[in-house]
Amino acid sequence: MLCIAIRVVQIHSLEGAVRLSILAILFSLVIGPVSSAQTSNPTQAPGTREKVIIDTDIGDDIDDAFAIALALRSPELEILGISTTFGDTEARAKIVDRLLGEAGRSDIPAVDGAPTHTTNVMNQRRYGEGGHFRRAAHPNAVDFILEHIRRYPGQITLIAIGPLMNVGALIDKDPETFLKLKRVVMMGGSIECGYGDLWFCTAHGPDAEWNILNDIPSAKKLFVSGVPLYVMPLDSTQLKLDEVKRAFLFKQGTPLTDALTLLYHQWGQQTPTLFDPVTVAFILNPMICPVQPMHIRVDDKGFTRAEPGSPNAQVCMRSDADAFFRLQIGRLVAP
Repeated sequence: MLCIAIRVVQIHSLEGAVRLSILAILFSLVIGPVSSAQTSNPTQAPGTREKVIIDTDIGDDIDDAFAIALALRSPELEILGISTTFGDTEARAKIVDRLLGEAGRSDIPAVDGAPTHTTNVMNQRRYGEGGHFRRAAHPNAVDFILEHIRRYPGQITLIAIGPLMNVGALIDKDPETFLKLKRVVMMGGSIECGYGDLWFCTAHGPDAEWNILNDIPSAKKLFVSGVPLYVMPLDSTQLKLDEVKRAFLFKQGTPLTDALTLLYHQWGQQTPTLFDPVTVAFILNPMICPVQPMHIRVDDKGFTRAEPGSPNAQVCMRSDADAFFRLQIGRLVAP
């Protein structure tokens, strides 16, 4: 492994296709081949597809796009719709429109939640303003999700990878129907590790995590709702898409990887942290992020406190980074 790392440093002087080809070879040596055993969900009956709705704040950080891309490339999932939350939800829905169109999945509806005020810069807004896939209008997210829960009671997994405005609105409007979800799988919270901490968490301890902090009342409602809840916090989701992996992925030249490449450059930073895709990876293969029962309380400052009491969530504290990237990259580059 050390030799490979040295070679990566040495090839920085090379150019173009030669450099990318060498990076691709090194990536394959580090990650290894992807097998069906590495990507299958052992809890899912053969031949079945899990119905999911993805609730996202795509357009700010880049990890939402990678989570949606993984879901699109996973035949185990039947994506009923993708809802947008936080800030300019209509602009986010237009980003979803184009991403779905480029991926050849215009059959999946994009729906938008109620807009909220934010000063956060949506750096990928321009992506949604280009292309030929913009839809004239988008259904209301809360009505759309409740309608589908009623249609498929006990069958839908809600993947929550953004601030929880839509989730809170669902609970407020029809708490009884909300409880007919199969489960909520969310990226959110911080139990022992804060932003930038490694797995041993020696830096500064937990933080008020973004998705919780931006709608603390809705987070509180979710954690006391009684719905089966699976939580992927900062402790298990700070997985870096490094230069070797990015080069290997972006050179594939498929419509979906090209879309990710463009969104990555509009994002404008260097090394993405793939927080959100861990939720999808967990659904596909729970062994990537094993969970344990906890009682979690959301406090008034947006911290998620693990306390004594009856478990209200299944929480993943450590993830298998190698298995995650074999799944994420393997799915995105597979024929």
